[in-house]
Amino acid sequence: MPTKTETFLQNCWYCAGWGTDVGLGSRDLVVRKIAGRSILLYRTPQGALVAMEDRCPHRSAPLSLGRKEGDAVRCMYHGMLFGPDGRCRQVPGMDKIPPGADVPTLAAVEKDGWIWVWLGDPATADPALICEAVGPADPDWVLKTNAIRIETNYRQEIANLADLSHVSWVHGETFGGSDDWSLIRPRHKNLPRGIETRYTVRGVPAPNFAKHLFDPAARFDIDVHVTLTVPCKFIMSFRIKSAGDATSGESNGDLLLDTFTSQAVTPRDDGSIDYYFSWGTSKATWFPGIVELMHATNLDAFLEDKRILEGQRERQLQYPDAPQIDIVHDAGPGRMLWVLDKLLEQEASDHVAETVA
Repeated sequence: MPTKTETFLQNCWYCAGWGTDVGLGSRDLVVRKIAGRSILLYRTPQGALVAMEDRCPHRSAPLSLGRKEGDAVRCMYHGMLFGPDGRCRQVPGMDKIPPGADVPTLAAVEKDGWIWVWLGDPATADPALICEAVGPADPDWVLKTNAIRIETNYRQEIANLADLSHVSWVHGETFGGSDDWSLIRPRHKNLPRGIETRYTVRGVPAPNFAKHLFDPAARFDIDVHVTLTVPCKFIMSFRIKSAGDATSGESNGDLLLDTFTSQAVTPRDDGSIDYYFSWGTSKATWFPGIVELMHATNLDAFLEDKRILEGQRERQLQYPDAPQIDIVHDAGPGRMLWVLDKLLEQEASDHVAETVA
């Protein structure tokens, strides 16, 4: 089974940022490095999204250093013009287009405010495999978006997101406030392309970022529902309630704040990821200032993750053969990475079969 960290799935949707990242301007040529490939994103005059390899087939100049002309992009090294289908339309100084003068294009879809790119054969791209999320334009929610880059391997980020027991320790200054997160016993369910996790944290004090808003004796229950799918899409409902008296299942306390976060982790290469995220509340539970406080805290929390994950990556490279033990909180990460590796194994097997045929 493949476990090399430089191995990436091809037949899946990778997040390439928020739709608002790519505009209609003449110089709006956006580059995203995804799984080792540099991808150019731009919009046609009608607003349609185009995704193609950011490399001119002549001498590999970045097309992102070019300019838009109508629905096409011109390479500013020798002036070759490429349409949104990747076909070369013009080579200045030549009457005929030489063979092979095309740029690979990729399937691209916008959904829930995100841009999604399929690295495999565009003919096999299935929009039904894109995760269900809540976008920033959803009328029933008040959300804010952001992005951060972390110098780590995406498998480490998968393991981090599949185990939220670290909240008590990594996020002690933000989401933490007690040791209770490290005592959770999640219920994991395998999905065809990921895992679903549910649990309730009961009778906890307010997190450190919000302690000043409540009486020190106040206690809360938190119902968590996470769907984590490949390559790394983290969709979480995080419902805060007054402390109830239920000892199993969801809390029976009163709903105080209904929050939702959509997060997408895109591997740039073996040692770097782009992280796109949103967080906010339902309009039904929103009150002035809360989303702004949550948004600022969320970014602070991801900087806490960044510090620990980059440190972990540094030590793993420094001590590549050092043994690592497993603990109870590794169940979620183990399941998720097992799903990823099974898909990688299947993809590799399919590739071998196609090559032999």
